[in-house]
Amino acid sequence: MKPIRLLDTRLANQIAAGEVVERPASVVKELLENSLDAGAKRVNVEVESGGVKLIRIRDDGHGIAKDDLALALSRHATSKISELEDLEGVGTLGFRGEALASISSVSRLTLTSHVEGQESGWQVRTEGRDMDAVVNPAPHPVGTTIEVKDLFFNTPARRKFLRTEKTEFSHLEEVVKRLALSRFDAGFSLRHNQRSIHQLRPCTTQAEKDRRVASLCGPKFIENSVIIDVEVSGLKLWGWVGLPTFSRSSADLQYFFVNGRVIRDKLVAHAVRQAYRDVLYSGRHPTFVLYLELDPSLVDVNVHPTKHEVRFRDGRTVHNFLFSTLHRALGEVSPEDHLPSAALSSQPQTRASGVEGGEFKSQESMQLASAPASSTFSYGASTGSSANTAANFVRETPEPGQVQKQIQAYSELYASSAPERNEVQEGQPVAVNDLPVPQAAAVNLPEQTADIPPLGFAIAQLKGIYILSENEQGMILVDMHAAHERITYERMKISWHADGIKAQPLLVPKSIAVSDREANCAEENLDYFKKLGLTLERMGPETLLVRQVPVMLHNADVEKLVRDVLSDLMQHGGSDRVESKINEVLATMACHGSVRANRRLSIEEMNALLRDMEHTERSGQCNHGRPTWTLLTLDQLDRLFLRGR
Repeated sequence: MKPIRLLDTRLANQIAAGEVVERPASVVKELLENSLDAGAKRVNVEVESGGVKLIRIRDDGHGIAKDDLALALSRHATSKISELEDLEGVGTLGFRGEALASISSVSRLTLTSHVEGQESGWQVRTEGRDMDAVVNPAPHPVGTTIEVKDLFFNTPARRKFLRTEKTEFSHLEEVVKRLALSRFDAGFSLRHNQRSIHQLRPCTTQAEKDRRVASLCGPKFIENSVIIDVEVSGLKLWGWVGLPTFSRSSADLQYFFVNGRVIRDKLVAHAVRQAYRDVLYSGRHPTFVLYLELDPSLVDVNVHPTKHEVRFRDGRTVHNFLFSTLHRALGEVSPEDHLPSAALSSQPQTRASGVEGGEFKSQESMQLASAPASSTFSYGASTGSSANTAANFVRETPEPGQVQKQIQAYSELYASSAPERNEVQEGQPVAVNDLPVPQAAAVNLPEQTADIPPLGFAIAQLKGIYILSENEQGMILVDMHAAHERITYERMKISWHADGIKAQPLLVPKSIAVSDREANCAEENLDYFKKLGLTLERMGPETLLVRQVPVMLHNADVEKLVRDVLSDLMQHGGSDRVESKINEVLATMACHGSVRANRRLSIEEMNALLRDMEHTERSGQCNHGRPTWTLLTLDQLDRLFLRGR
């Protein structure tokens, strides 16, 4: 056994660097966080060879005084906290005081800084095994510049784990993107191998923020997102939430910030998944850029060296707030929110292509009404103007006779029975698939565009499956079964919520063997289980007895359901397992109770279905997450037929 001895300073810092400095991206993250904590409003990042050869970061922050330069490169030296109370309410991105010492131990680091009021700037670097700091005068404007050269030059084993230059730079760029999304008030620039990658100016208006998000996440994300801004009981959630139709095959467009710090948290991920539960197609991932703001004392950021994980003091409250806010925001998305942002413009739209020697006349623009200033949700922020985000369509009420006719025809969709074959009287329409095909004339579009609803008016039915409708932008295609399925499903959920969960006793109570921890959790939450329709009783240290279950889940696997609810309670402080199972039953019932393929609908029935879609939550997707309708604009049709060429 070797004797115990004190590690030298460089080796101790290199061991600490194993937690903090994983790759060039880790270096950039730590240094950028220091710049932002120093009040920088402009940060320039320049790298070479993916950051392995050179990382240079210059900011215009308040800088580091000459007397503090040597101390800045020491371990556990920081200006951000000084006592335990500061750690319990951290308001800065960094606070450990390990980054500079760790980085300087595995690279050639030079720090140059100038504080306002000093005669000149000063430069510090470390030398030797003991990492002695050497300070020299150096010209520099107010702010700080840090150069990190030859990363891992003295730890070749760590350097072997680095990937290709392209891969390392992609990780580094992602770090810059995250921090640029976290601080709209600061400008960022990124150069790689003398080539400009990003030039981001500080943002003050909503339109400028939209432009930054569009440049980093893609313009399609902004066009297909809902803007939310909700504050309840000290919790504030704001940002952009992608529409379910703008889902992705991987979770690569998900950014969540807590008090300006980007995090990856299981509680947050669970709440988001719940909100998208029955509108997202299987295997797809939602997109979002969201910001949660709360009292720093209610969240612990000192959980992991990388500070990517946090712990909320009241996780259940945060989870419920996130879920309810996102669920409501997605539920309030209406069909007009899926239409192109150009349709929301208040300027008249003209088309140059002609028909039979004539020209399309410019139609009057869609009438808009600005939402109140306190509006909670708005759609699709245009990168040109934030006024469009609060725009809603103003629909004029159709004639009373027309409404009555549509409602009557649509209600008969369920009650009417098909006439027997060969019983069609003279003058009646010819039957197709045992159902009469009403001889209804197509509906012409009104002259005033304000009279045209978002999904337009039906003009035909295709193969007994799709509804063809004409609106202001072009042609709408609707999967009538999928659309009716969602409408029926939402109505059944409303009815179920109004009646509450009805429970029934089991003829033979179900005994479940659980761990002592699970049994304690169940005993502490007996009232919660009862609200879910599950009546439990603890029969021993590791035994639970189930006496009642929800009526709609009498055929479900009771043991698995109870275990899943217990798992959610212990991990997230709440569970939606019972509601999810009931929703699955309702979705199946809605699917079987919806209009089927090859069912011939009249024009009135089709229009009634379109109007119901416009007033039904989540009508853009069926119960399984598939889209219910799509739009082909006139421009798309023109390109398809090469018009104007």
